[in-house]
Amino acid sequence: MTKLAEVSHEKTLRLVLIALGLLAVPMAAHGQVNGCTDSPENPTVVLALVGSAGAFLASARRRLAIRRSNLK
Repeated sequence: MTKLAEVSHEKTLRLVLIALGLLAVPMAAHGQVNGCTDSPENPTVVLALVGSAGAFLASARRRLAIRRSNLK
């Protein structure tokens, strides 16, 4: 196998746990009994926060990859 195709079990597990954690945040924010009529949170703000976090993680991941490639 080539080095690029190898994915360790620990890395896969970590990515799955991070994905589940990120998916649990909107579910917890949406957990209301009476629907949207008396909603204390703004769904647009929650969506913006989740999107911003995803954009930050993508850019941070790219920066770390560049930094790691420069160290080799």
